[in-house]
Amino acid sequence: MPCPSFDKVFQALHSATVTHAVIPIENTLHGSVYENYDHLIDYDLPIRGETSLRISHNLIALAGTSFRHIRRVFSHPVALNQCRKFFETHENIEPVPHYDTAGSVKMLTEQKPAGAAAIASESAAEIYGAVILKRNIEDNRQNFTRFFLLTKQTASPRTATGEWKTSLAFSTPNVPGALFRTMACFALRDLNLTKIESRPLRARPWEYLFYLDIGGAASDDRVQRALGNLAELTTFLKVLGSYRPTP
Repeated sequence: MPCPSFDKVFQALHSATVTHAVIPIENTLHGSVYENYDHLIDYDLPIRGETSLRISHNLIALAGTSFRHIRRVFSHPVALNQCRKFFETHENIEPVPHYDTAGSVKMLTEQKPAGAAAIASESAAEIYGAVILKRNIEDNRQNFTRFFLLTKQTASPRTATGEWKTSLAFSTPNVPGALFRTMACFALRDLNLTKIESRPLRARPWEYLFYLDIGGAASDDRVQRALGNLAELTTFLKVLGSYRPTP
């Protein structure tokens, strides 16, 4: 079920209109999708899976459309930004922001604007019956996006054998050494941090929320002890979910 915005995705899952949702959380070129980090705080929808996909941007148009007639290209602003060299080479083509990459192809098939194309994946072209005029027009081929699988299931995994990852968010008092002490909760228990990132804390200027990914499931003894210790040092703590990392 396509949604016009990330917030609508979270709303659909929260209201049980859908049973699962997939959201992008990080791109190797663009960085983190901060809006979705904020939604993970606002909604109690745990992360239950993760995957990474190589992003390949293709120029897509309706069947019968010639490249020489293209004057506008619709796509998500991030996708347009990742194809800047294409637009620098073809100065007669205007990049036009749209809410979604696949959604831009859907719009072409429904509205059929003259002289228009879209930037999206090969799958989008197949789904909407469009054709690819040019493949791999992205500036950098090392373009990967990390996605989370979300559910309404709040129970922790029953078994956590093998490789697992846990994502969490917390804030600390604004005092010297606060972050150092929180990191010690994991270091002293030999828990590996695979990601740490700060984000401005809403309604509290110049204070920050920290997002962490650590090795292990929330049900592991070492992780439970670390989280218990962390709760004593933080002003806010939320476990966003435990899941198997991408192979």
